[in-house]
Amino acid sequence: MDTTVTELQQGSARTGPARLAQAFPILTSAQIARVAAHGRRRRVAEGEVLLEASDRPTHFFVVVSGRIDAVKSTPAGEQVLATIDPGMFTGELSMLSARRMLVQLRAGAPGEVVEVTRDEVLRLIQTDAELNEILMRAFILRHVELIAQGAGDVVILGSTHCQGTLRIKEFLTRNGHPFQSIDLDRDERAQEILDRFQVGIEDIPVVICRCQVVLRNPTNQQLADCLGFNDAIDQAHVRDVIVVGAGPGGLAAAVYAASEGLDVLVVESNAPGGQSGTSSRIENYLGFPMGITGQELSERAFAQAQKFGSDILIARSATRLACERKPFALDVDGANRLAARVIVIATGAEYRRLPIESVAQFEGAGVYYAATHMERQLCEQEDVIVVGGGNSAGQAAVFLAETARGVHMFIRSGGLAESMSRYLIRRIEDHPGIQLHRHTEITNLEGNGHLERVTWRDNRSGREETRSIRHVFSMTGAVPSTRWLDDCVALDDKGFIKTGSDLSPDDLAAAHWPLPRPPHLHETSLPGVFAVGDVRSGSIKRCTSAVGEGATAIAEVHQVLAE
Repeated sequence: MDTTVTELQQGSARTGPARLAQAFPILTSAQIARVAAHGRRRRVAEGEVLLEASDRPTHFFVVVSGRIDAVKSTPAGEQVLATIDPGMFTGELSMLSARRMLVQLRAGAPGEVVEVTRDEVLRLIQTDAELNEILMRAFILRHVELIAQGAGDVVILGSTHCQGTLRIKEFLTRNGHPFQSIDLDRDERAQEILDRFQVGIEDIPVVICRCQVVLRNPTNQQLADCLGFNDAIDQAHVRDVIVVGAGPGGLAAAVYAASEGLDVLVVESNAPGGQSGTSSRIENYLGFPMGITGQELSERAFAQAQKFGSDILIARSATRLACERKPFALDVDGANRLAARVIVIATGAEYRRLPIESVAQFEGAGVYYAATHMERQLCEQEDVIVVGGGNSAGQAAVFLAETARGVHMFIRSGGLAESMSRYLIRRIEDHPGIQLHRHTEITNLEGNGHLERVTWRDNRSGREETRSIRHVFSMTGAVPSTRWLDDCVALDDKGFIKTGSDLSPDDLAAAHWPLPRPPHLHETSLPGVFAVGDVRSGSIKRCTSAVGEGATAIAEVHQVLAE
């Protein structure tokens, strides 16, 4: 075996030999034979390009003899990110998603490979438990290292004080796409770079996509289109199930439906994980005694759904459900009209905006609705405010307190016991860097381009106070994402979707319920349309509950499809 440690492999090696062996394992001859049963052996010549960078990963290769190099083009020339030696195999998570590759695969020496189509790789993963574990673990670890090294095909030219820069970074991070970032506030070459691409400050952020296309402050949808996130998805044929929303409930529904043989398409307006995907650490999720970040949990669920064959349409929003016809038709912005026999709505809920007129101008520039590592870097050694008394707010306060100078936590009520888990309450009470302000709300936000000052009021005394604070994290209340449904299904007085026994006789009469049976537990007033997770009326607003509902709903979906 070639002992050269290349860039990608060096990253794995830094964390120890065990991680390197898991990211770049050597298959046994018996394992190679099982892979070969799904493909064919063939000779390759030195220098032969097996797959180009920006191609979709149509094939997977196991090296029998010789060597395959994973090569990235850079302004300074070609860079070998990884060397695939005899017994090793190519691929990372793009093998599941069919997104464009980030590297070129080229034979570094003459030899023999086992070549397997992507469809056969998916079949192999689903049927061979041992190879499933080896391949999936390697794909995930390699992708993590690509992200850590910024070894992608995207460069962001932006400012830390720019709303669009933070939005684009979050979109790419949450969708697991590596990128490099140039901070125009700090980089001495900033003006030179701007001049080279003929862009002005008003165009910031600028995204150089696939090293070819220059996008000026692109929308998430434009960025997804440029990177080909959805190119491999067939949007024309009728699916068994369309899941609207890729939060915990939606991803659970996708995993269980696809693993049981249903044809599944997920439509996600932003990135997998939903609100839970932005949680700094979830410690009460079953099976993770040390806790897990929302990003990690959503990445695992995303990969799991794709492993079983779910297609996931990214940066596309459902705009209308044509509920008067079957199969159901779903209108999606920037896409074809999608069709399915069953619809599962998992669009979740959004945090309420602070009731302050100026809040919109500071969103992403001092006012945030997530507390991930990205936001935490913006406010190190500064005072911050967290608004809200639920678990998400508590997790954010504890997480931010690790690096902030001080955390002010504002709640309108007199305590946290009714809305927050006890373990979080204890941490907040015992943390010297967190100050809890009861019966308190923000009354004004001020700043020039970025938030600079915050005014708040103690509602018991009426006393107001203004301080120079540049960062507010708002995690209060929940507004259901149901505006696009019009009158298709019955809603409660807060706009959440009513299901099962919560549907009254009047609701069913108004909806002209056509069946002799009552609605299933997660079925709406429209037969064949289900709702799970935070968007459902009466649901427990917890990640675990949403996952359970997504899984349970699929059992009901099978019954509907059999009718």
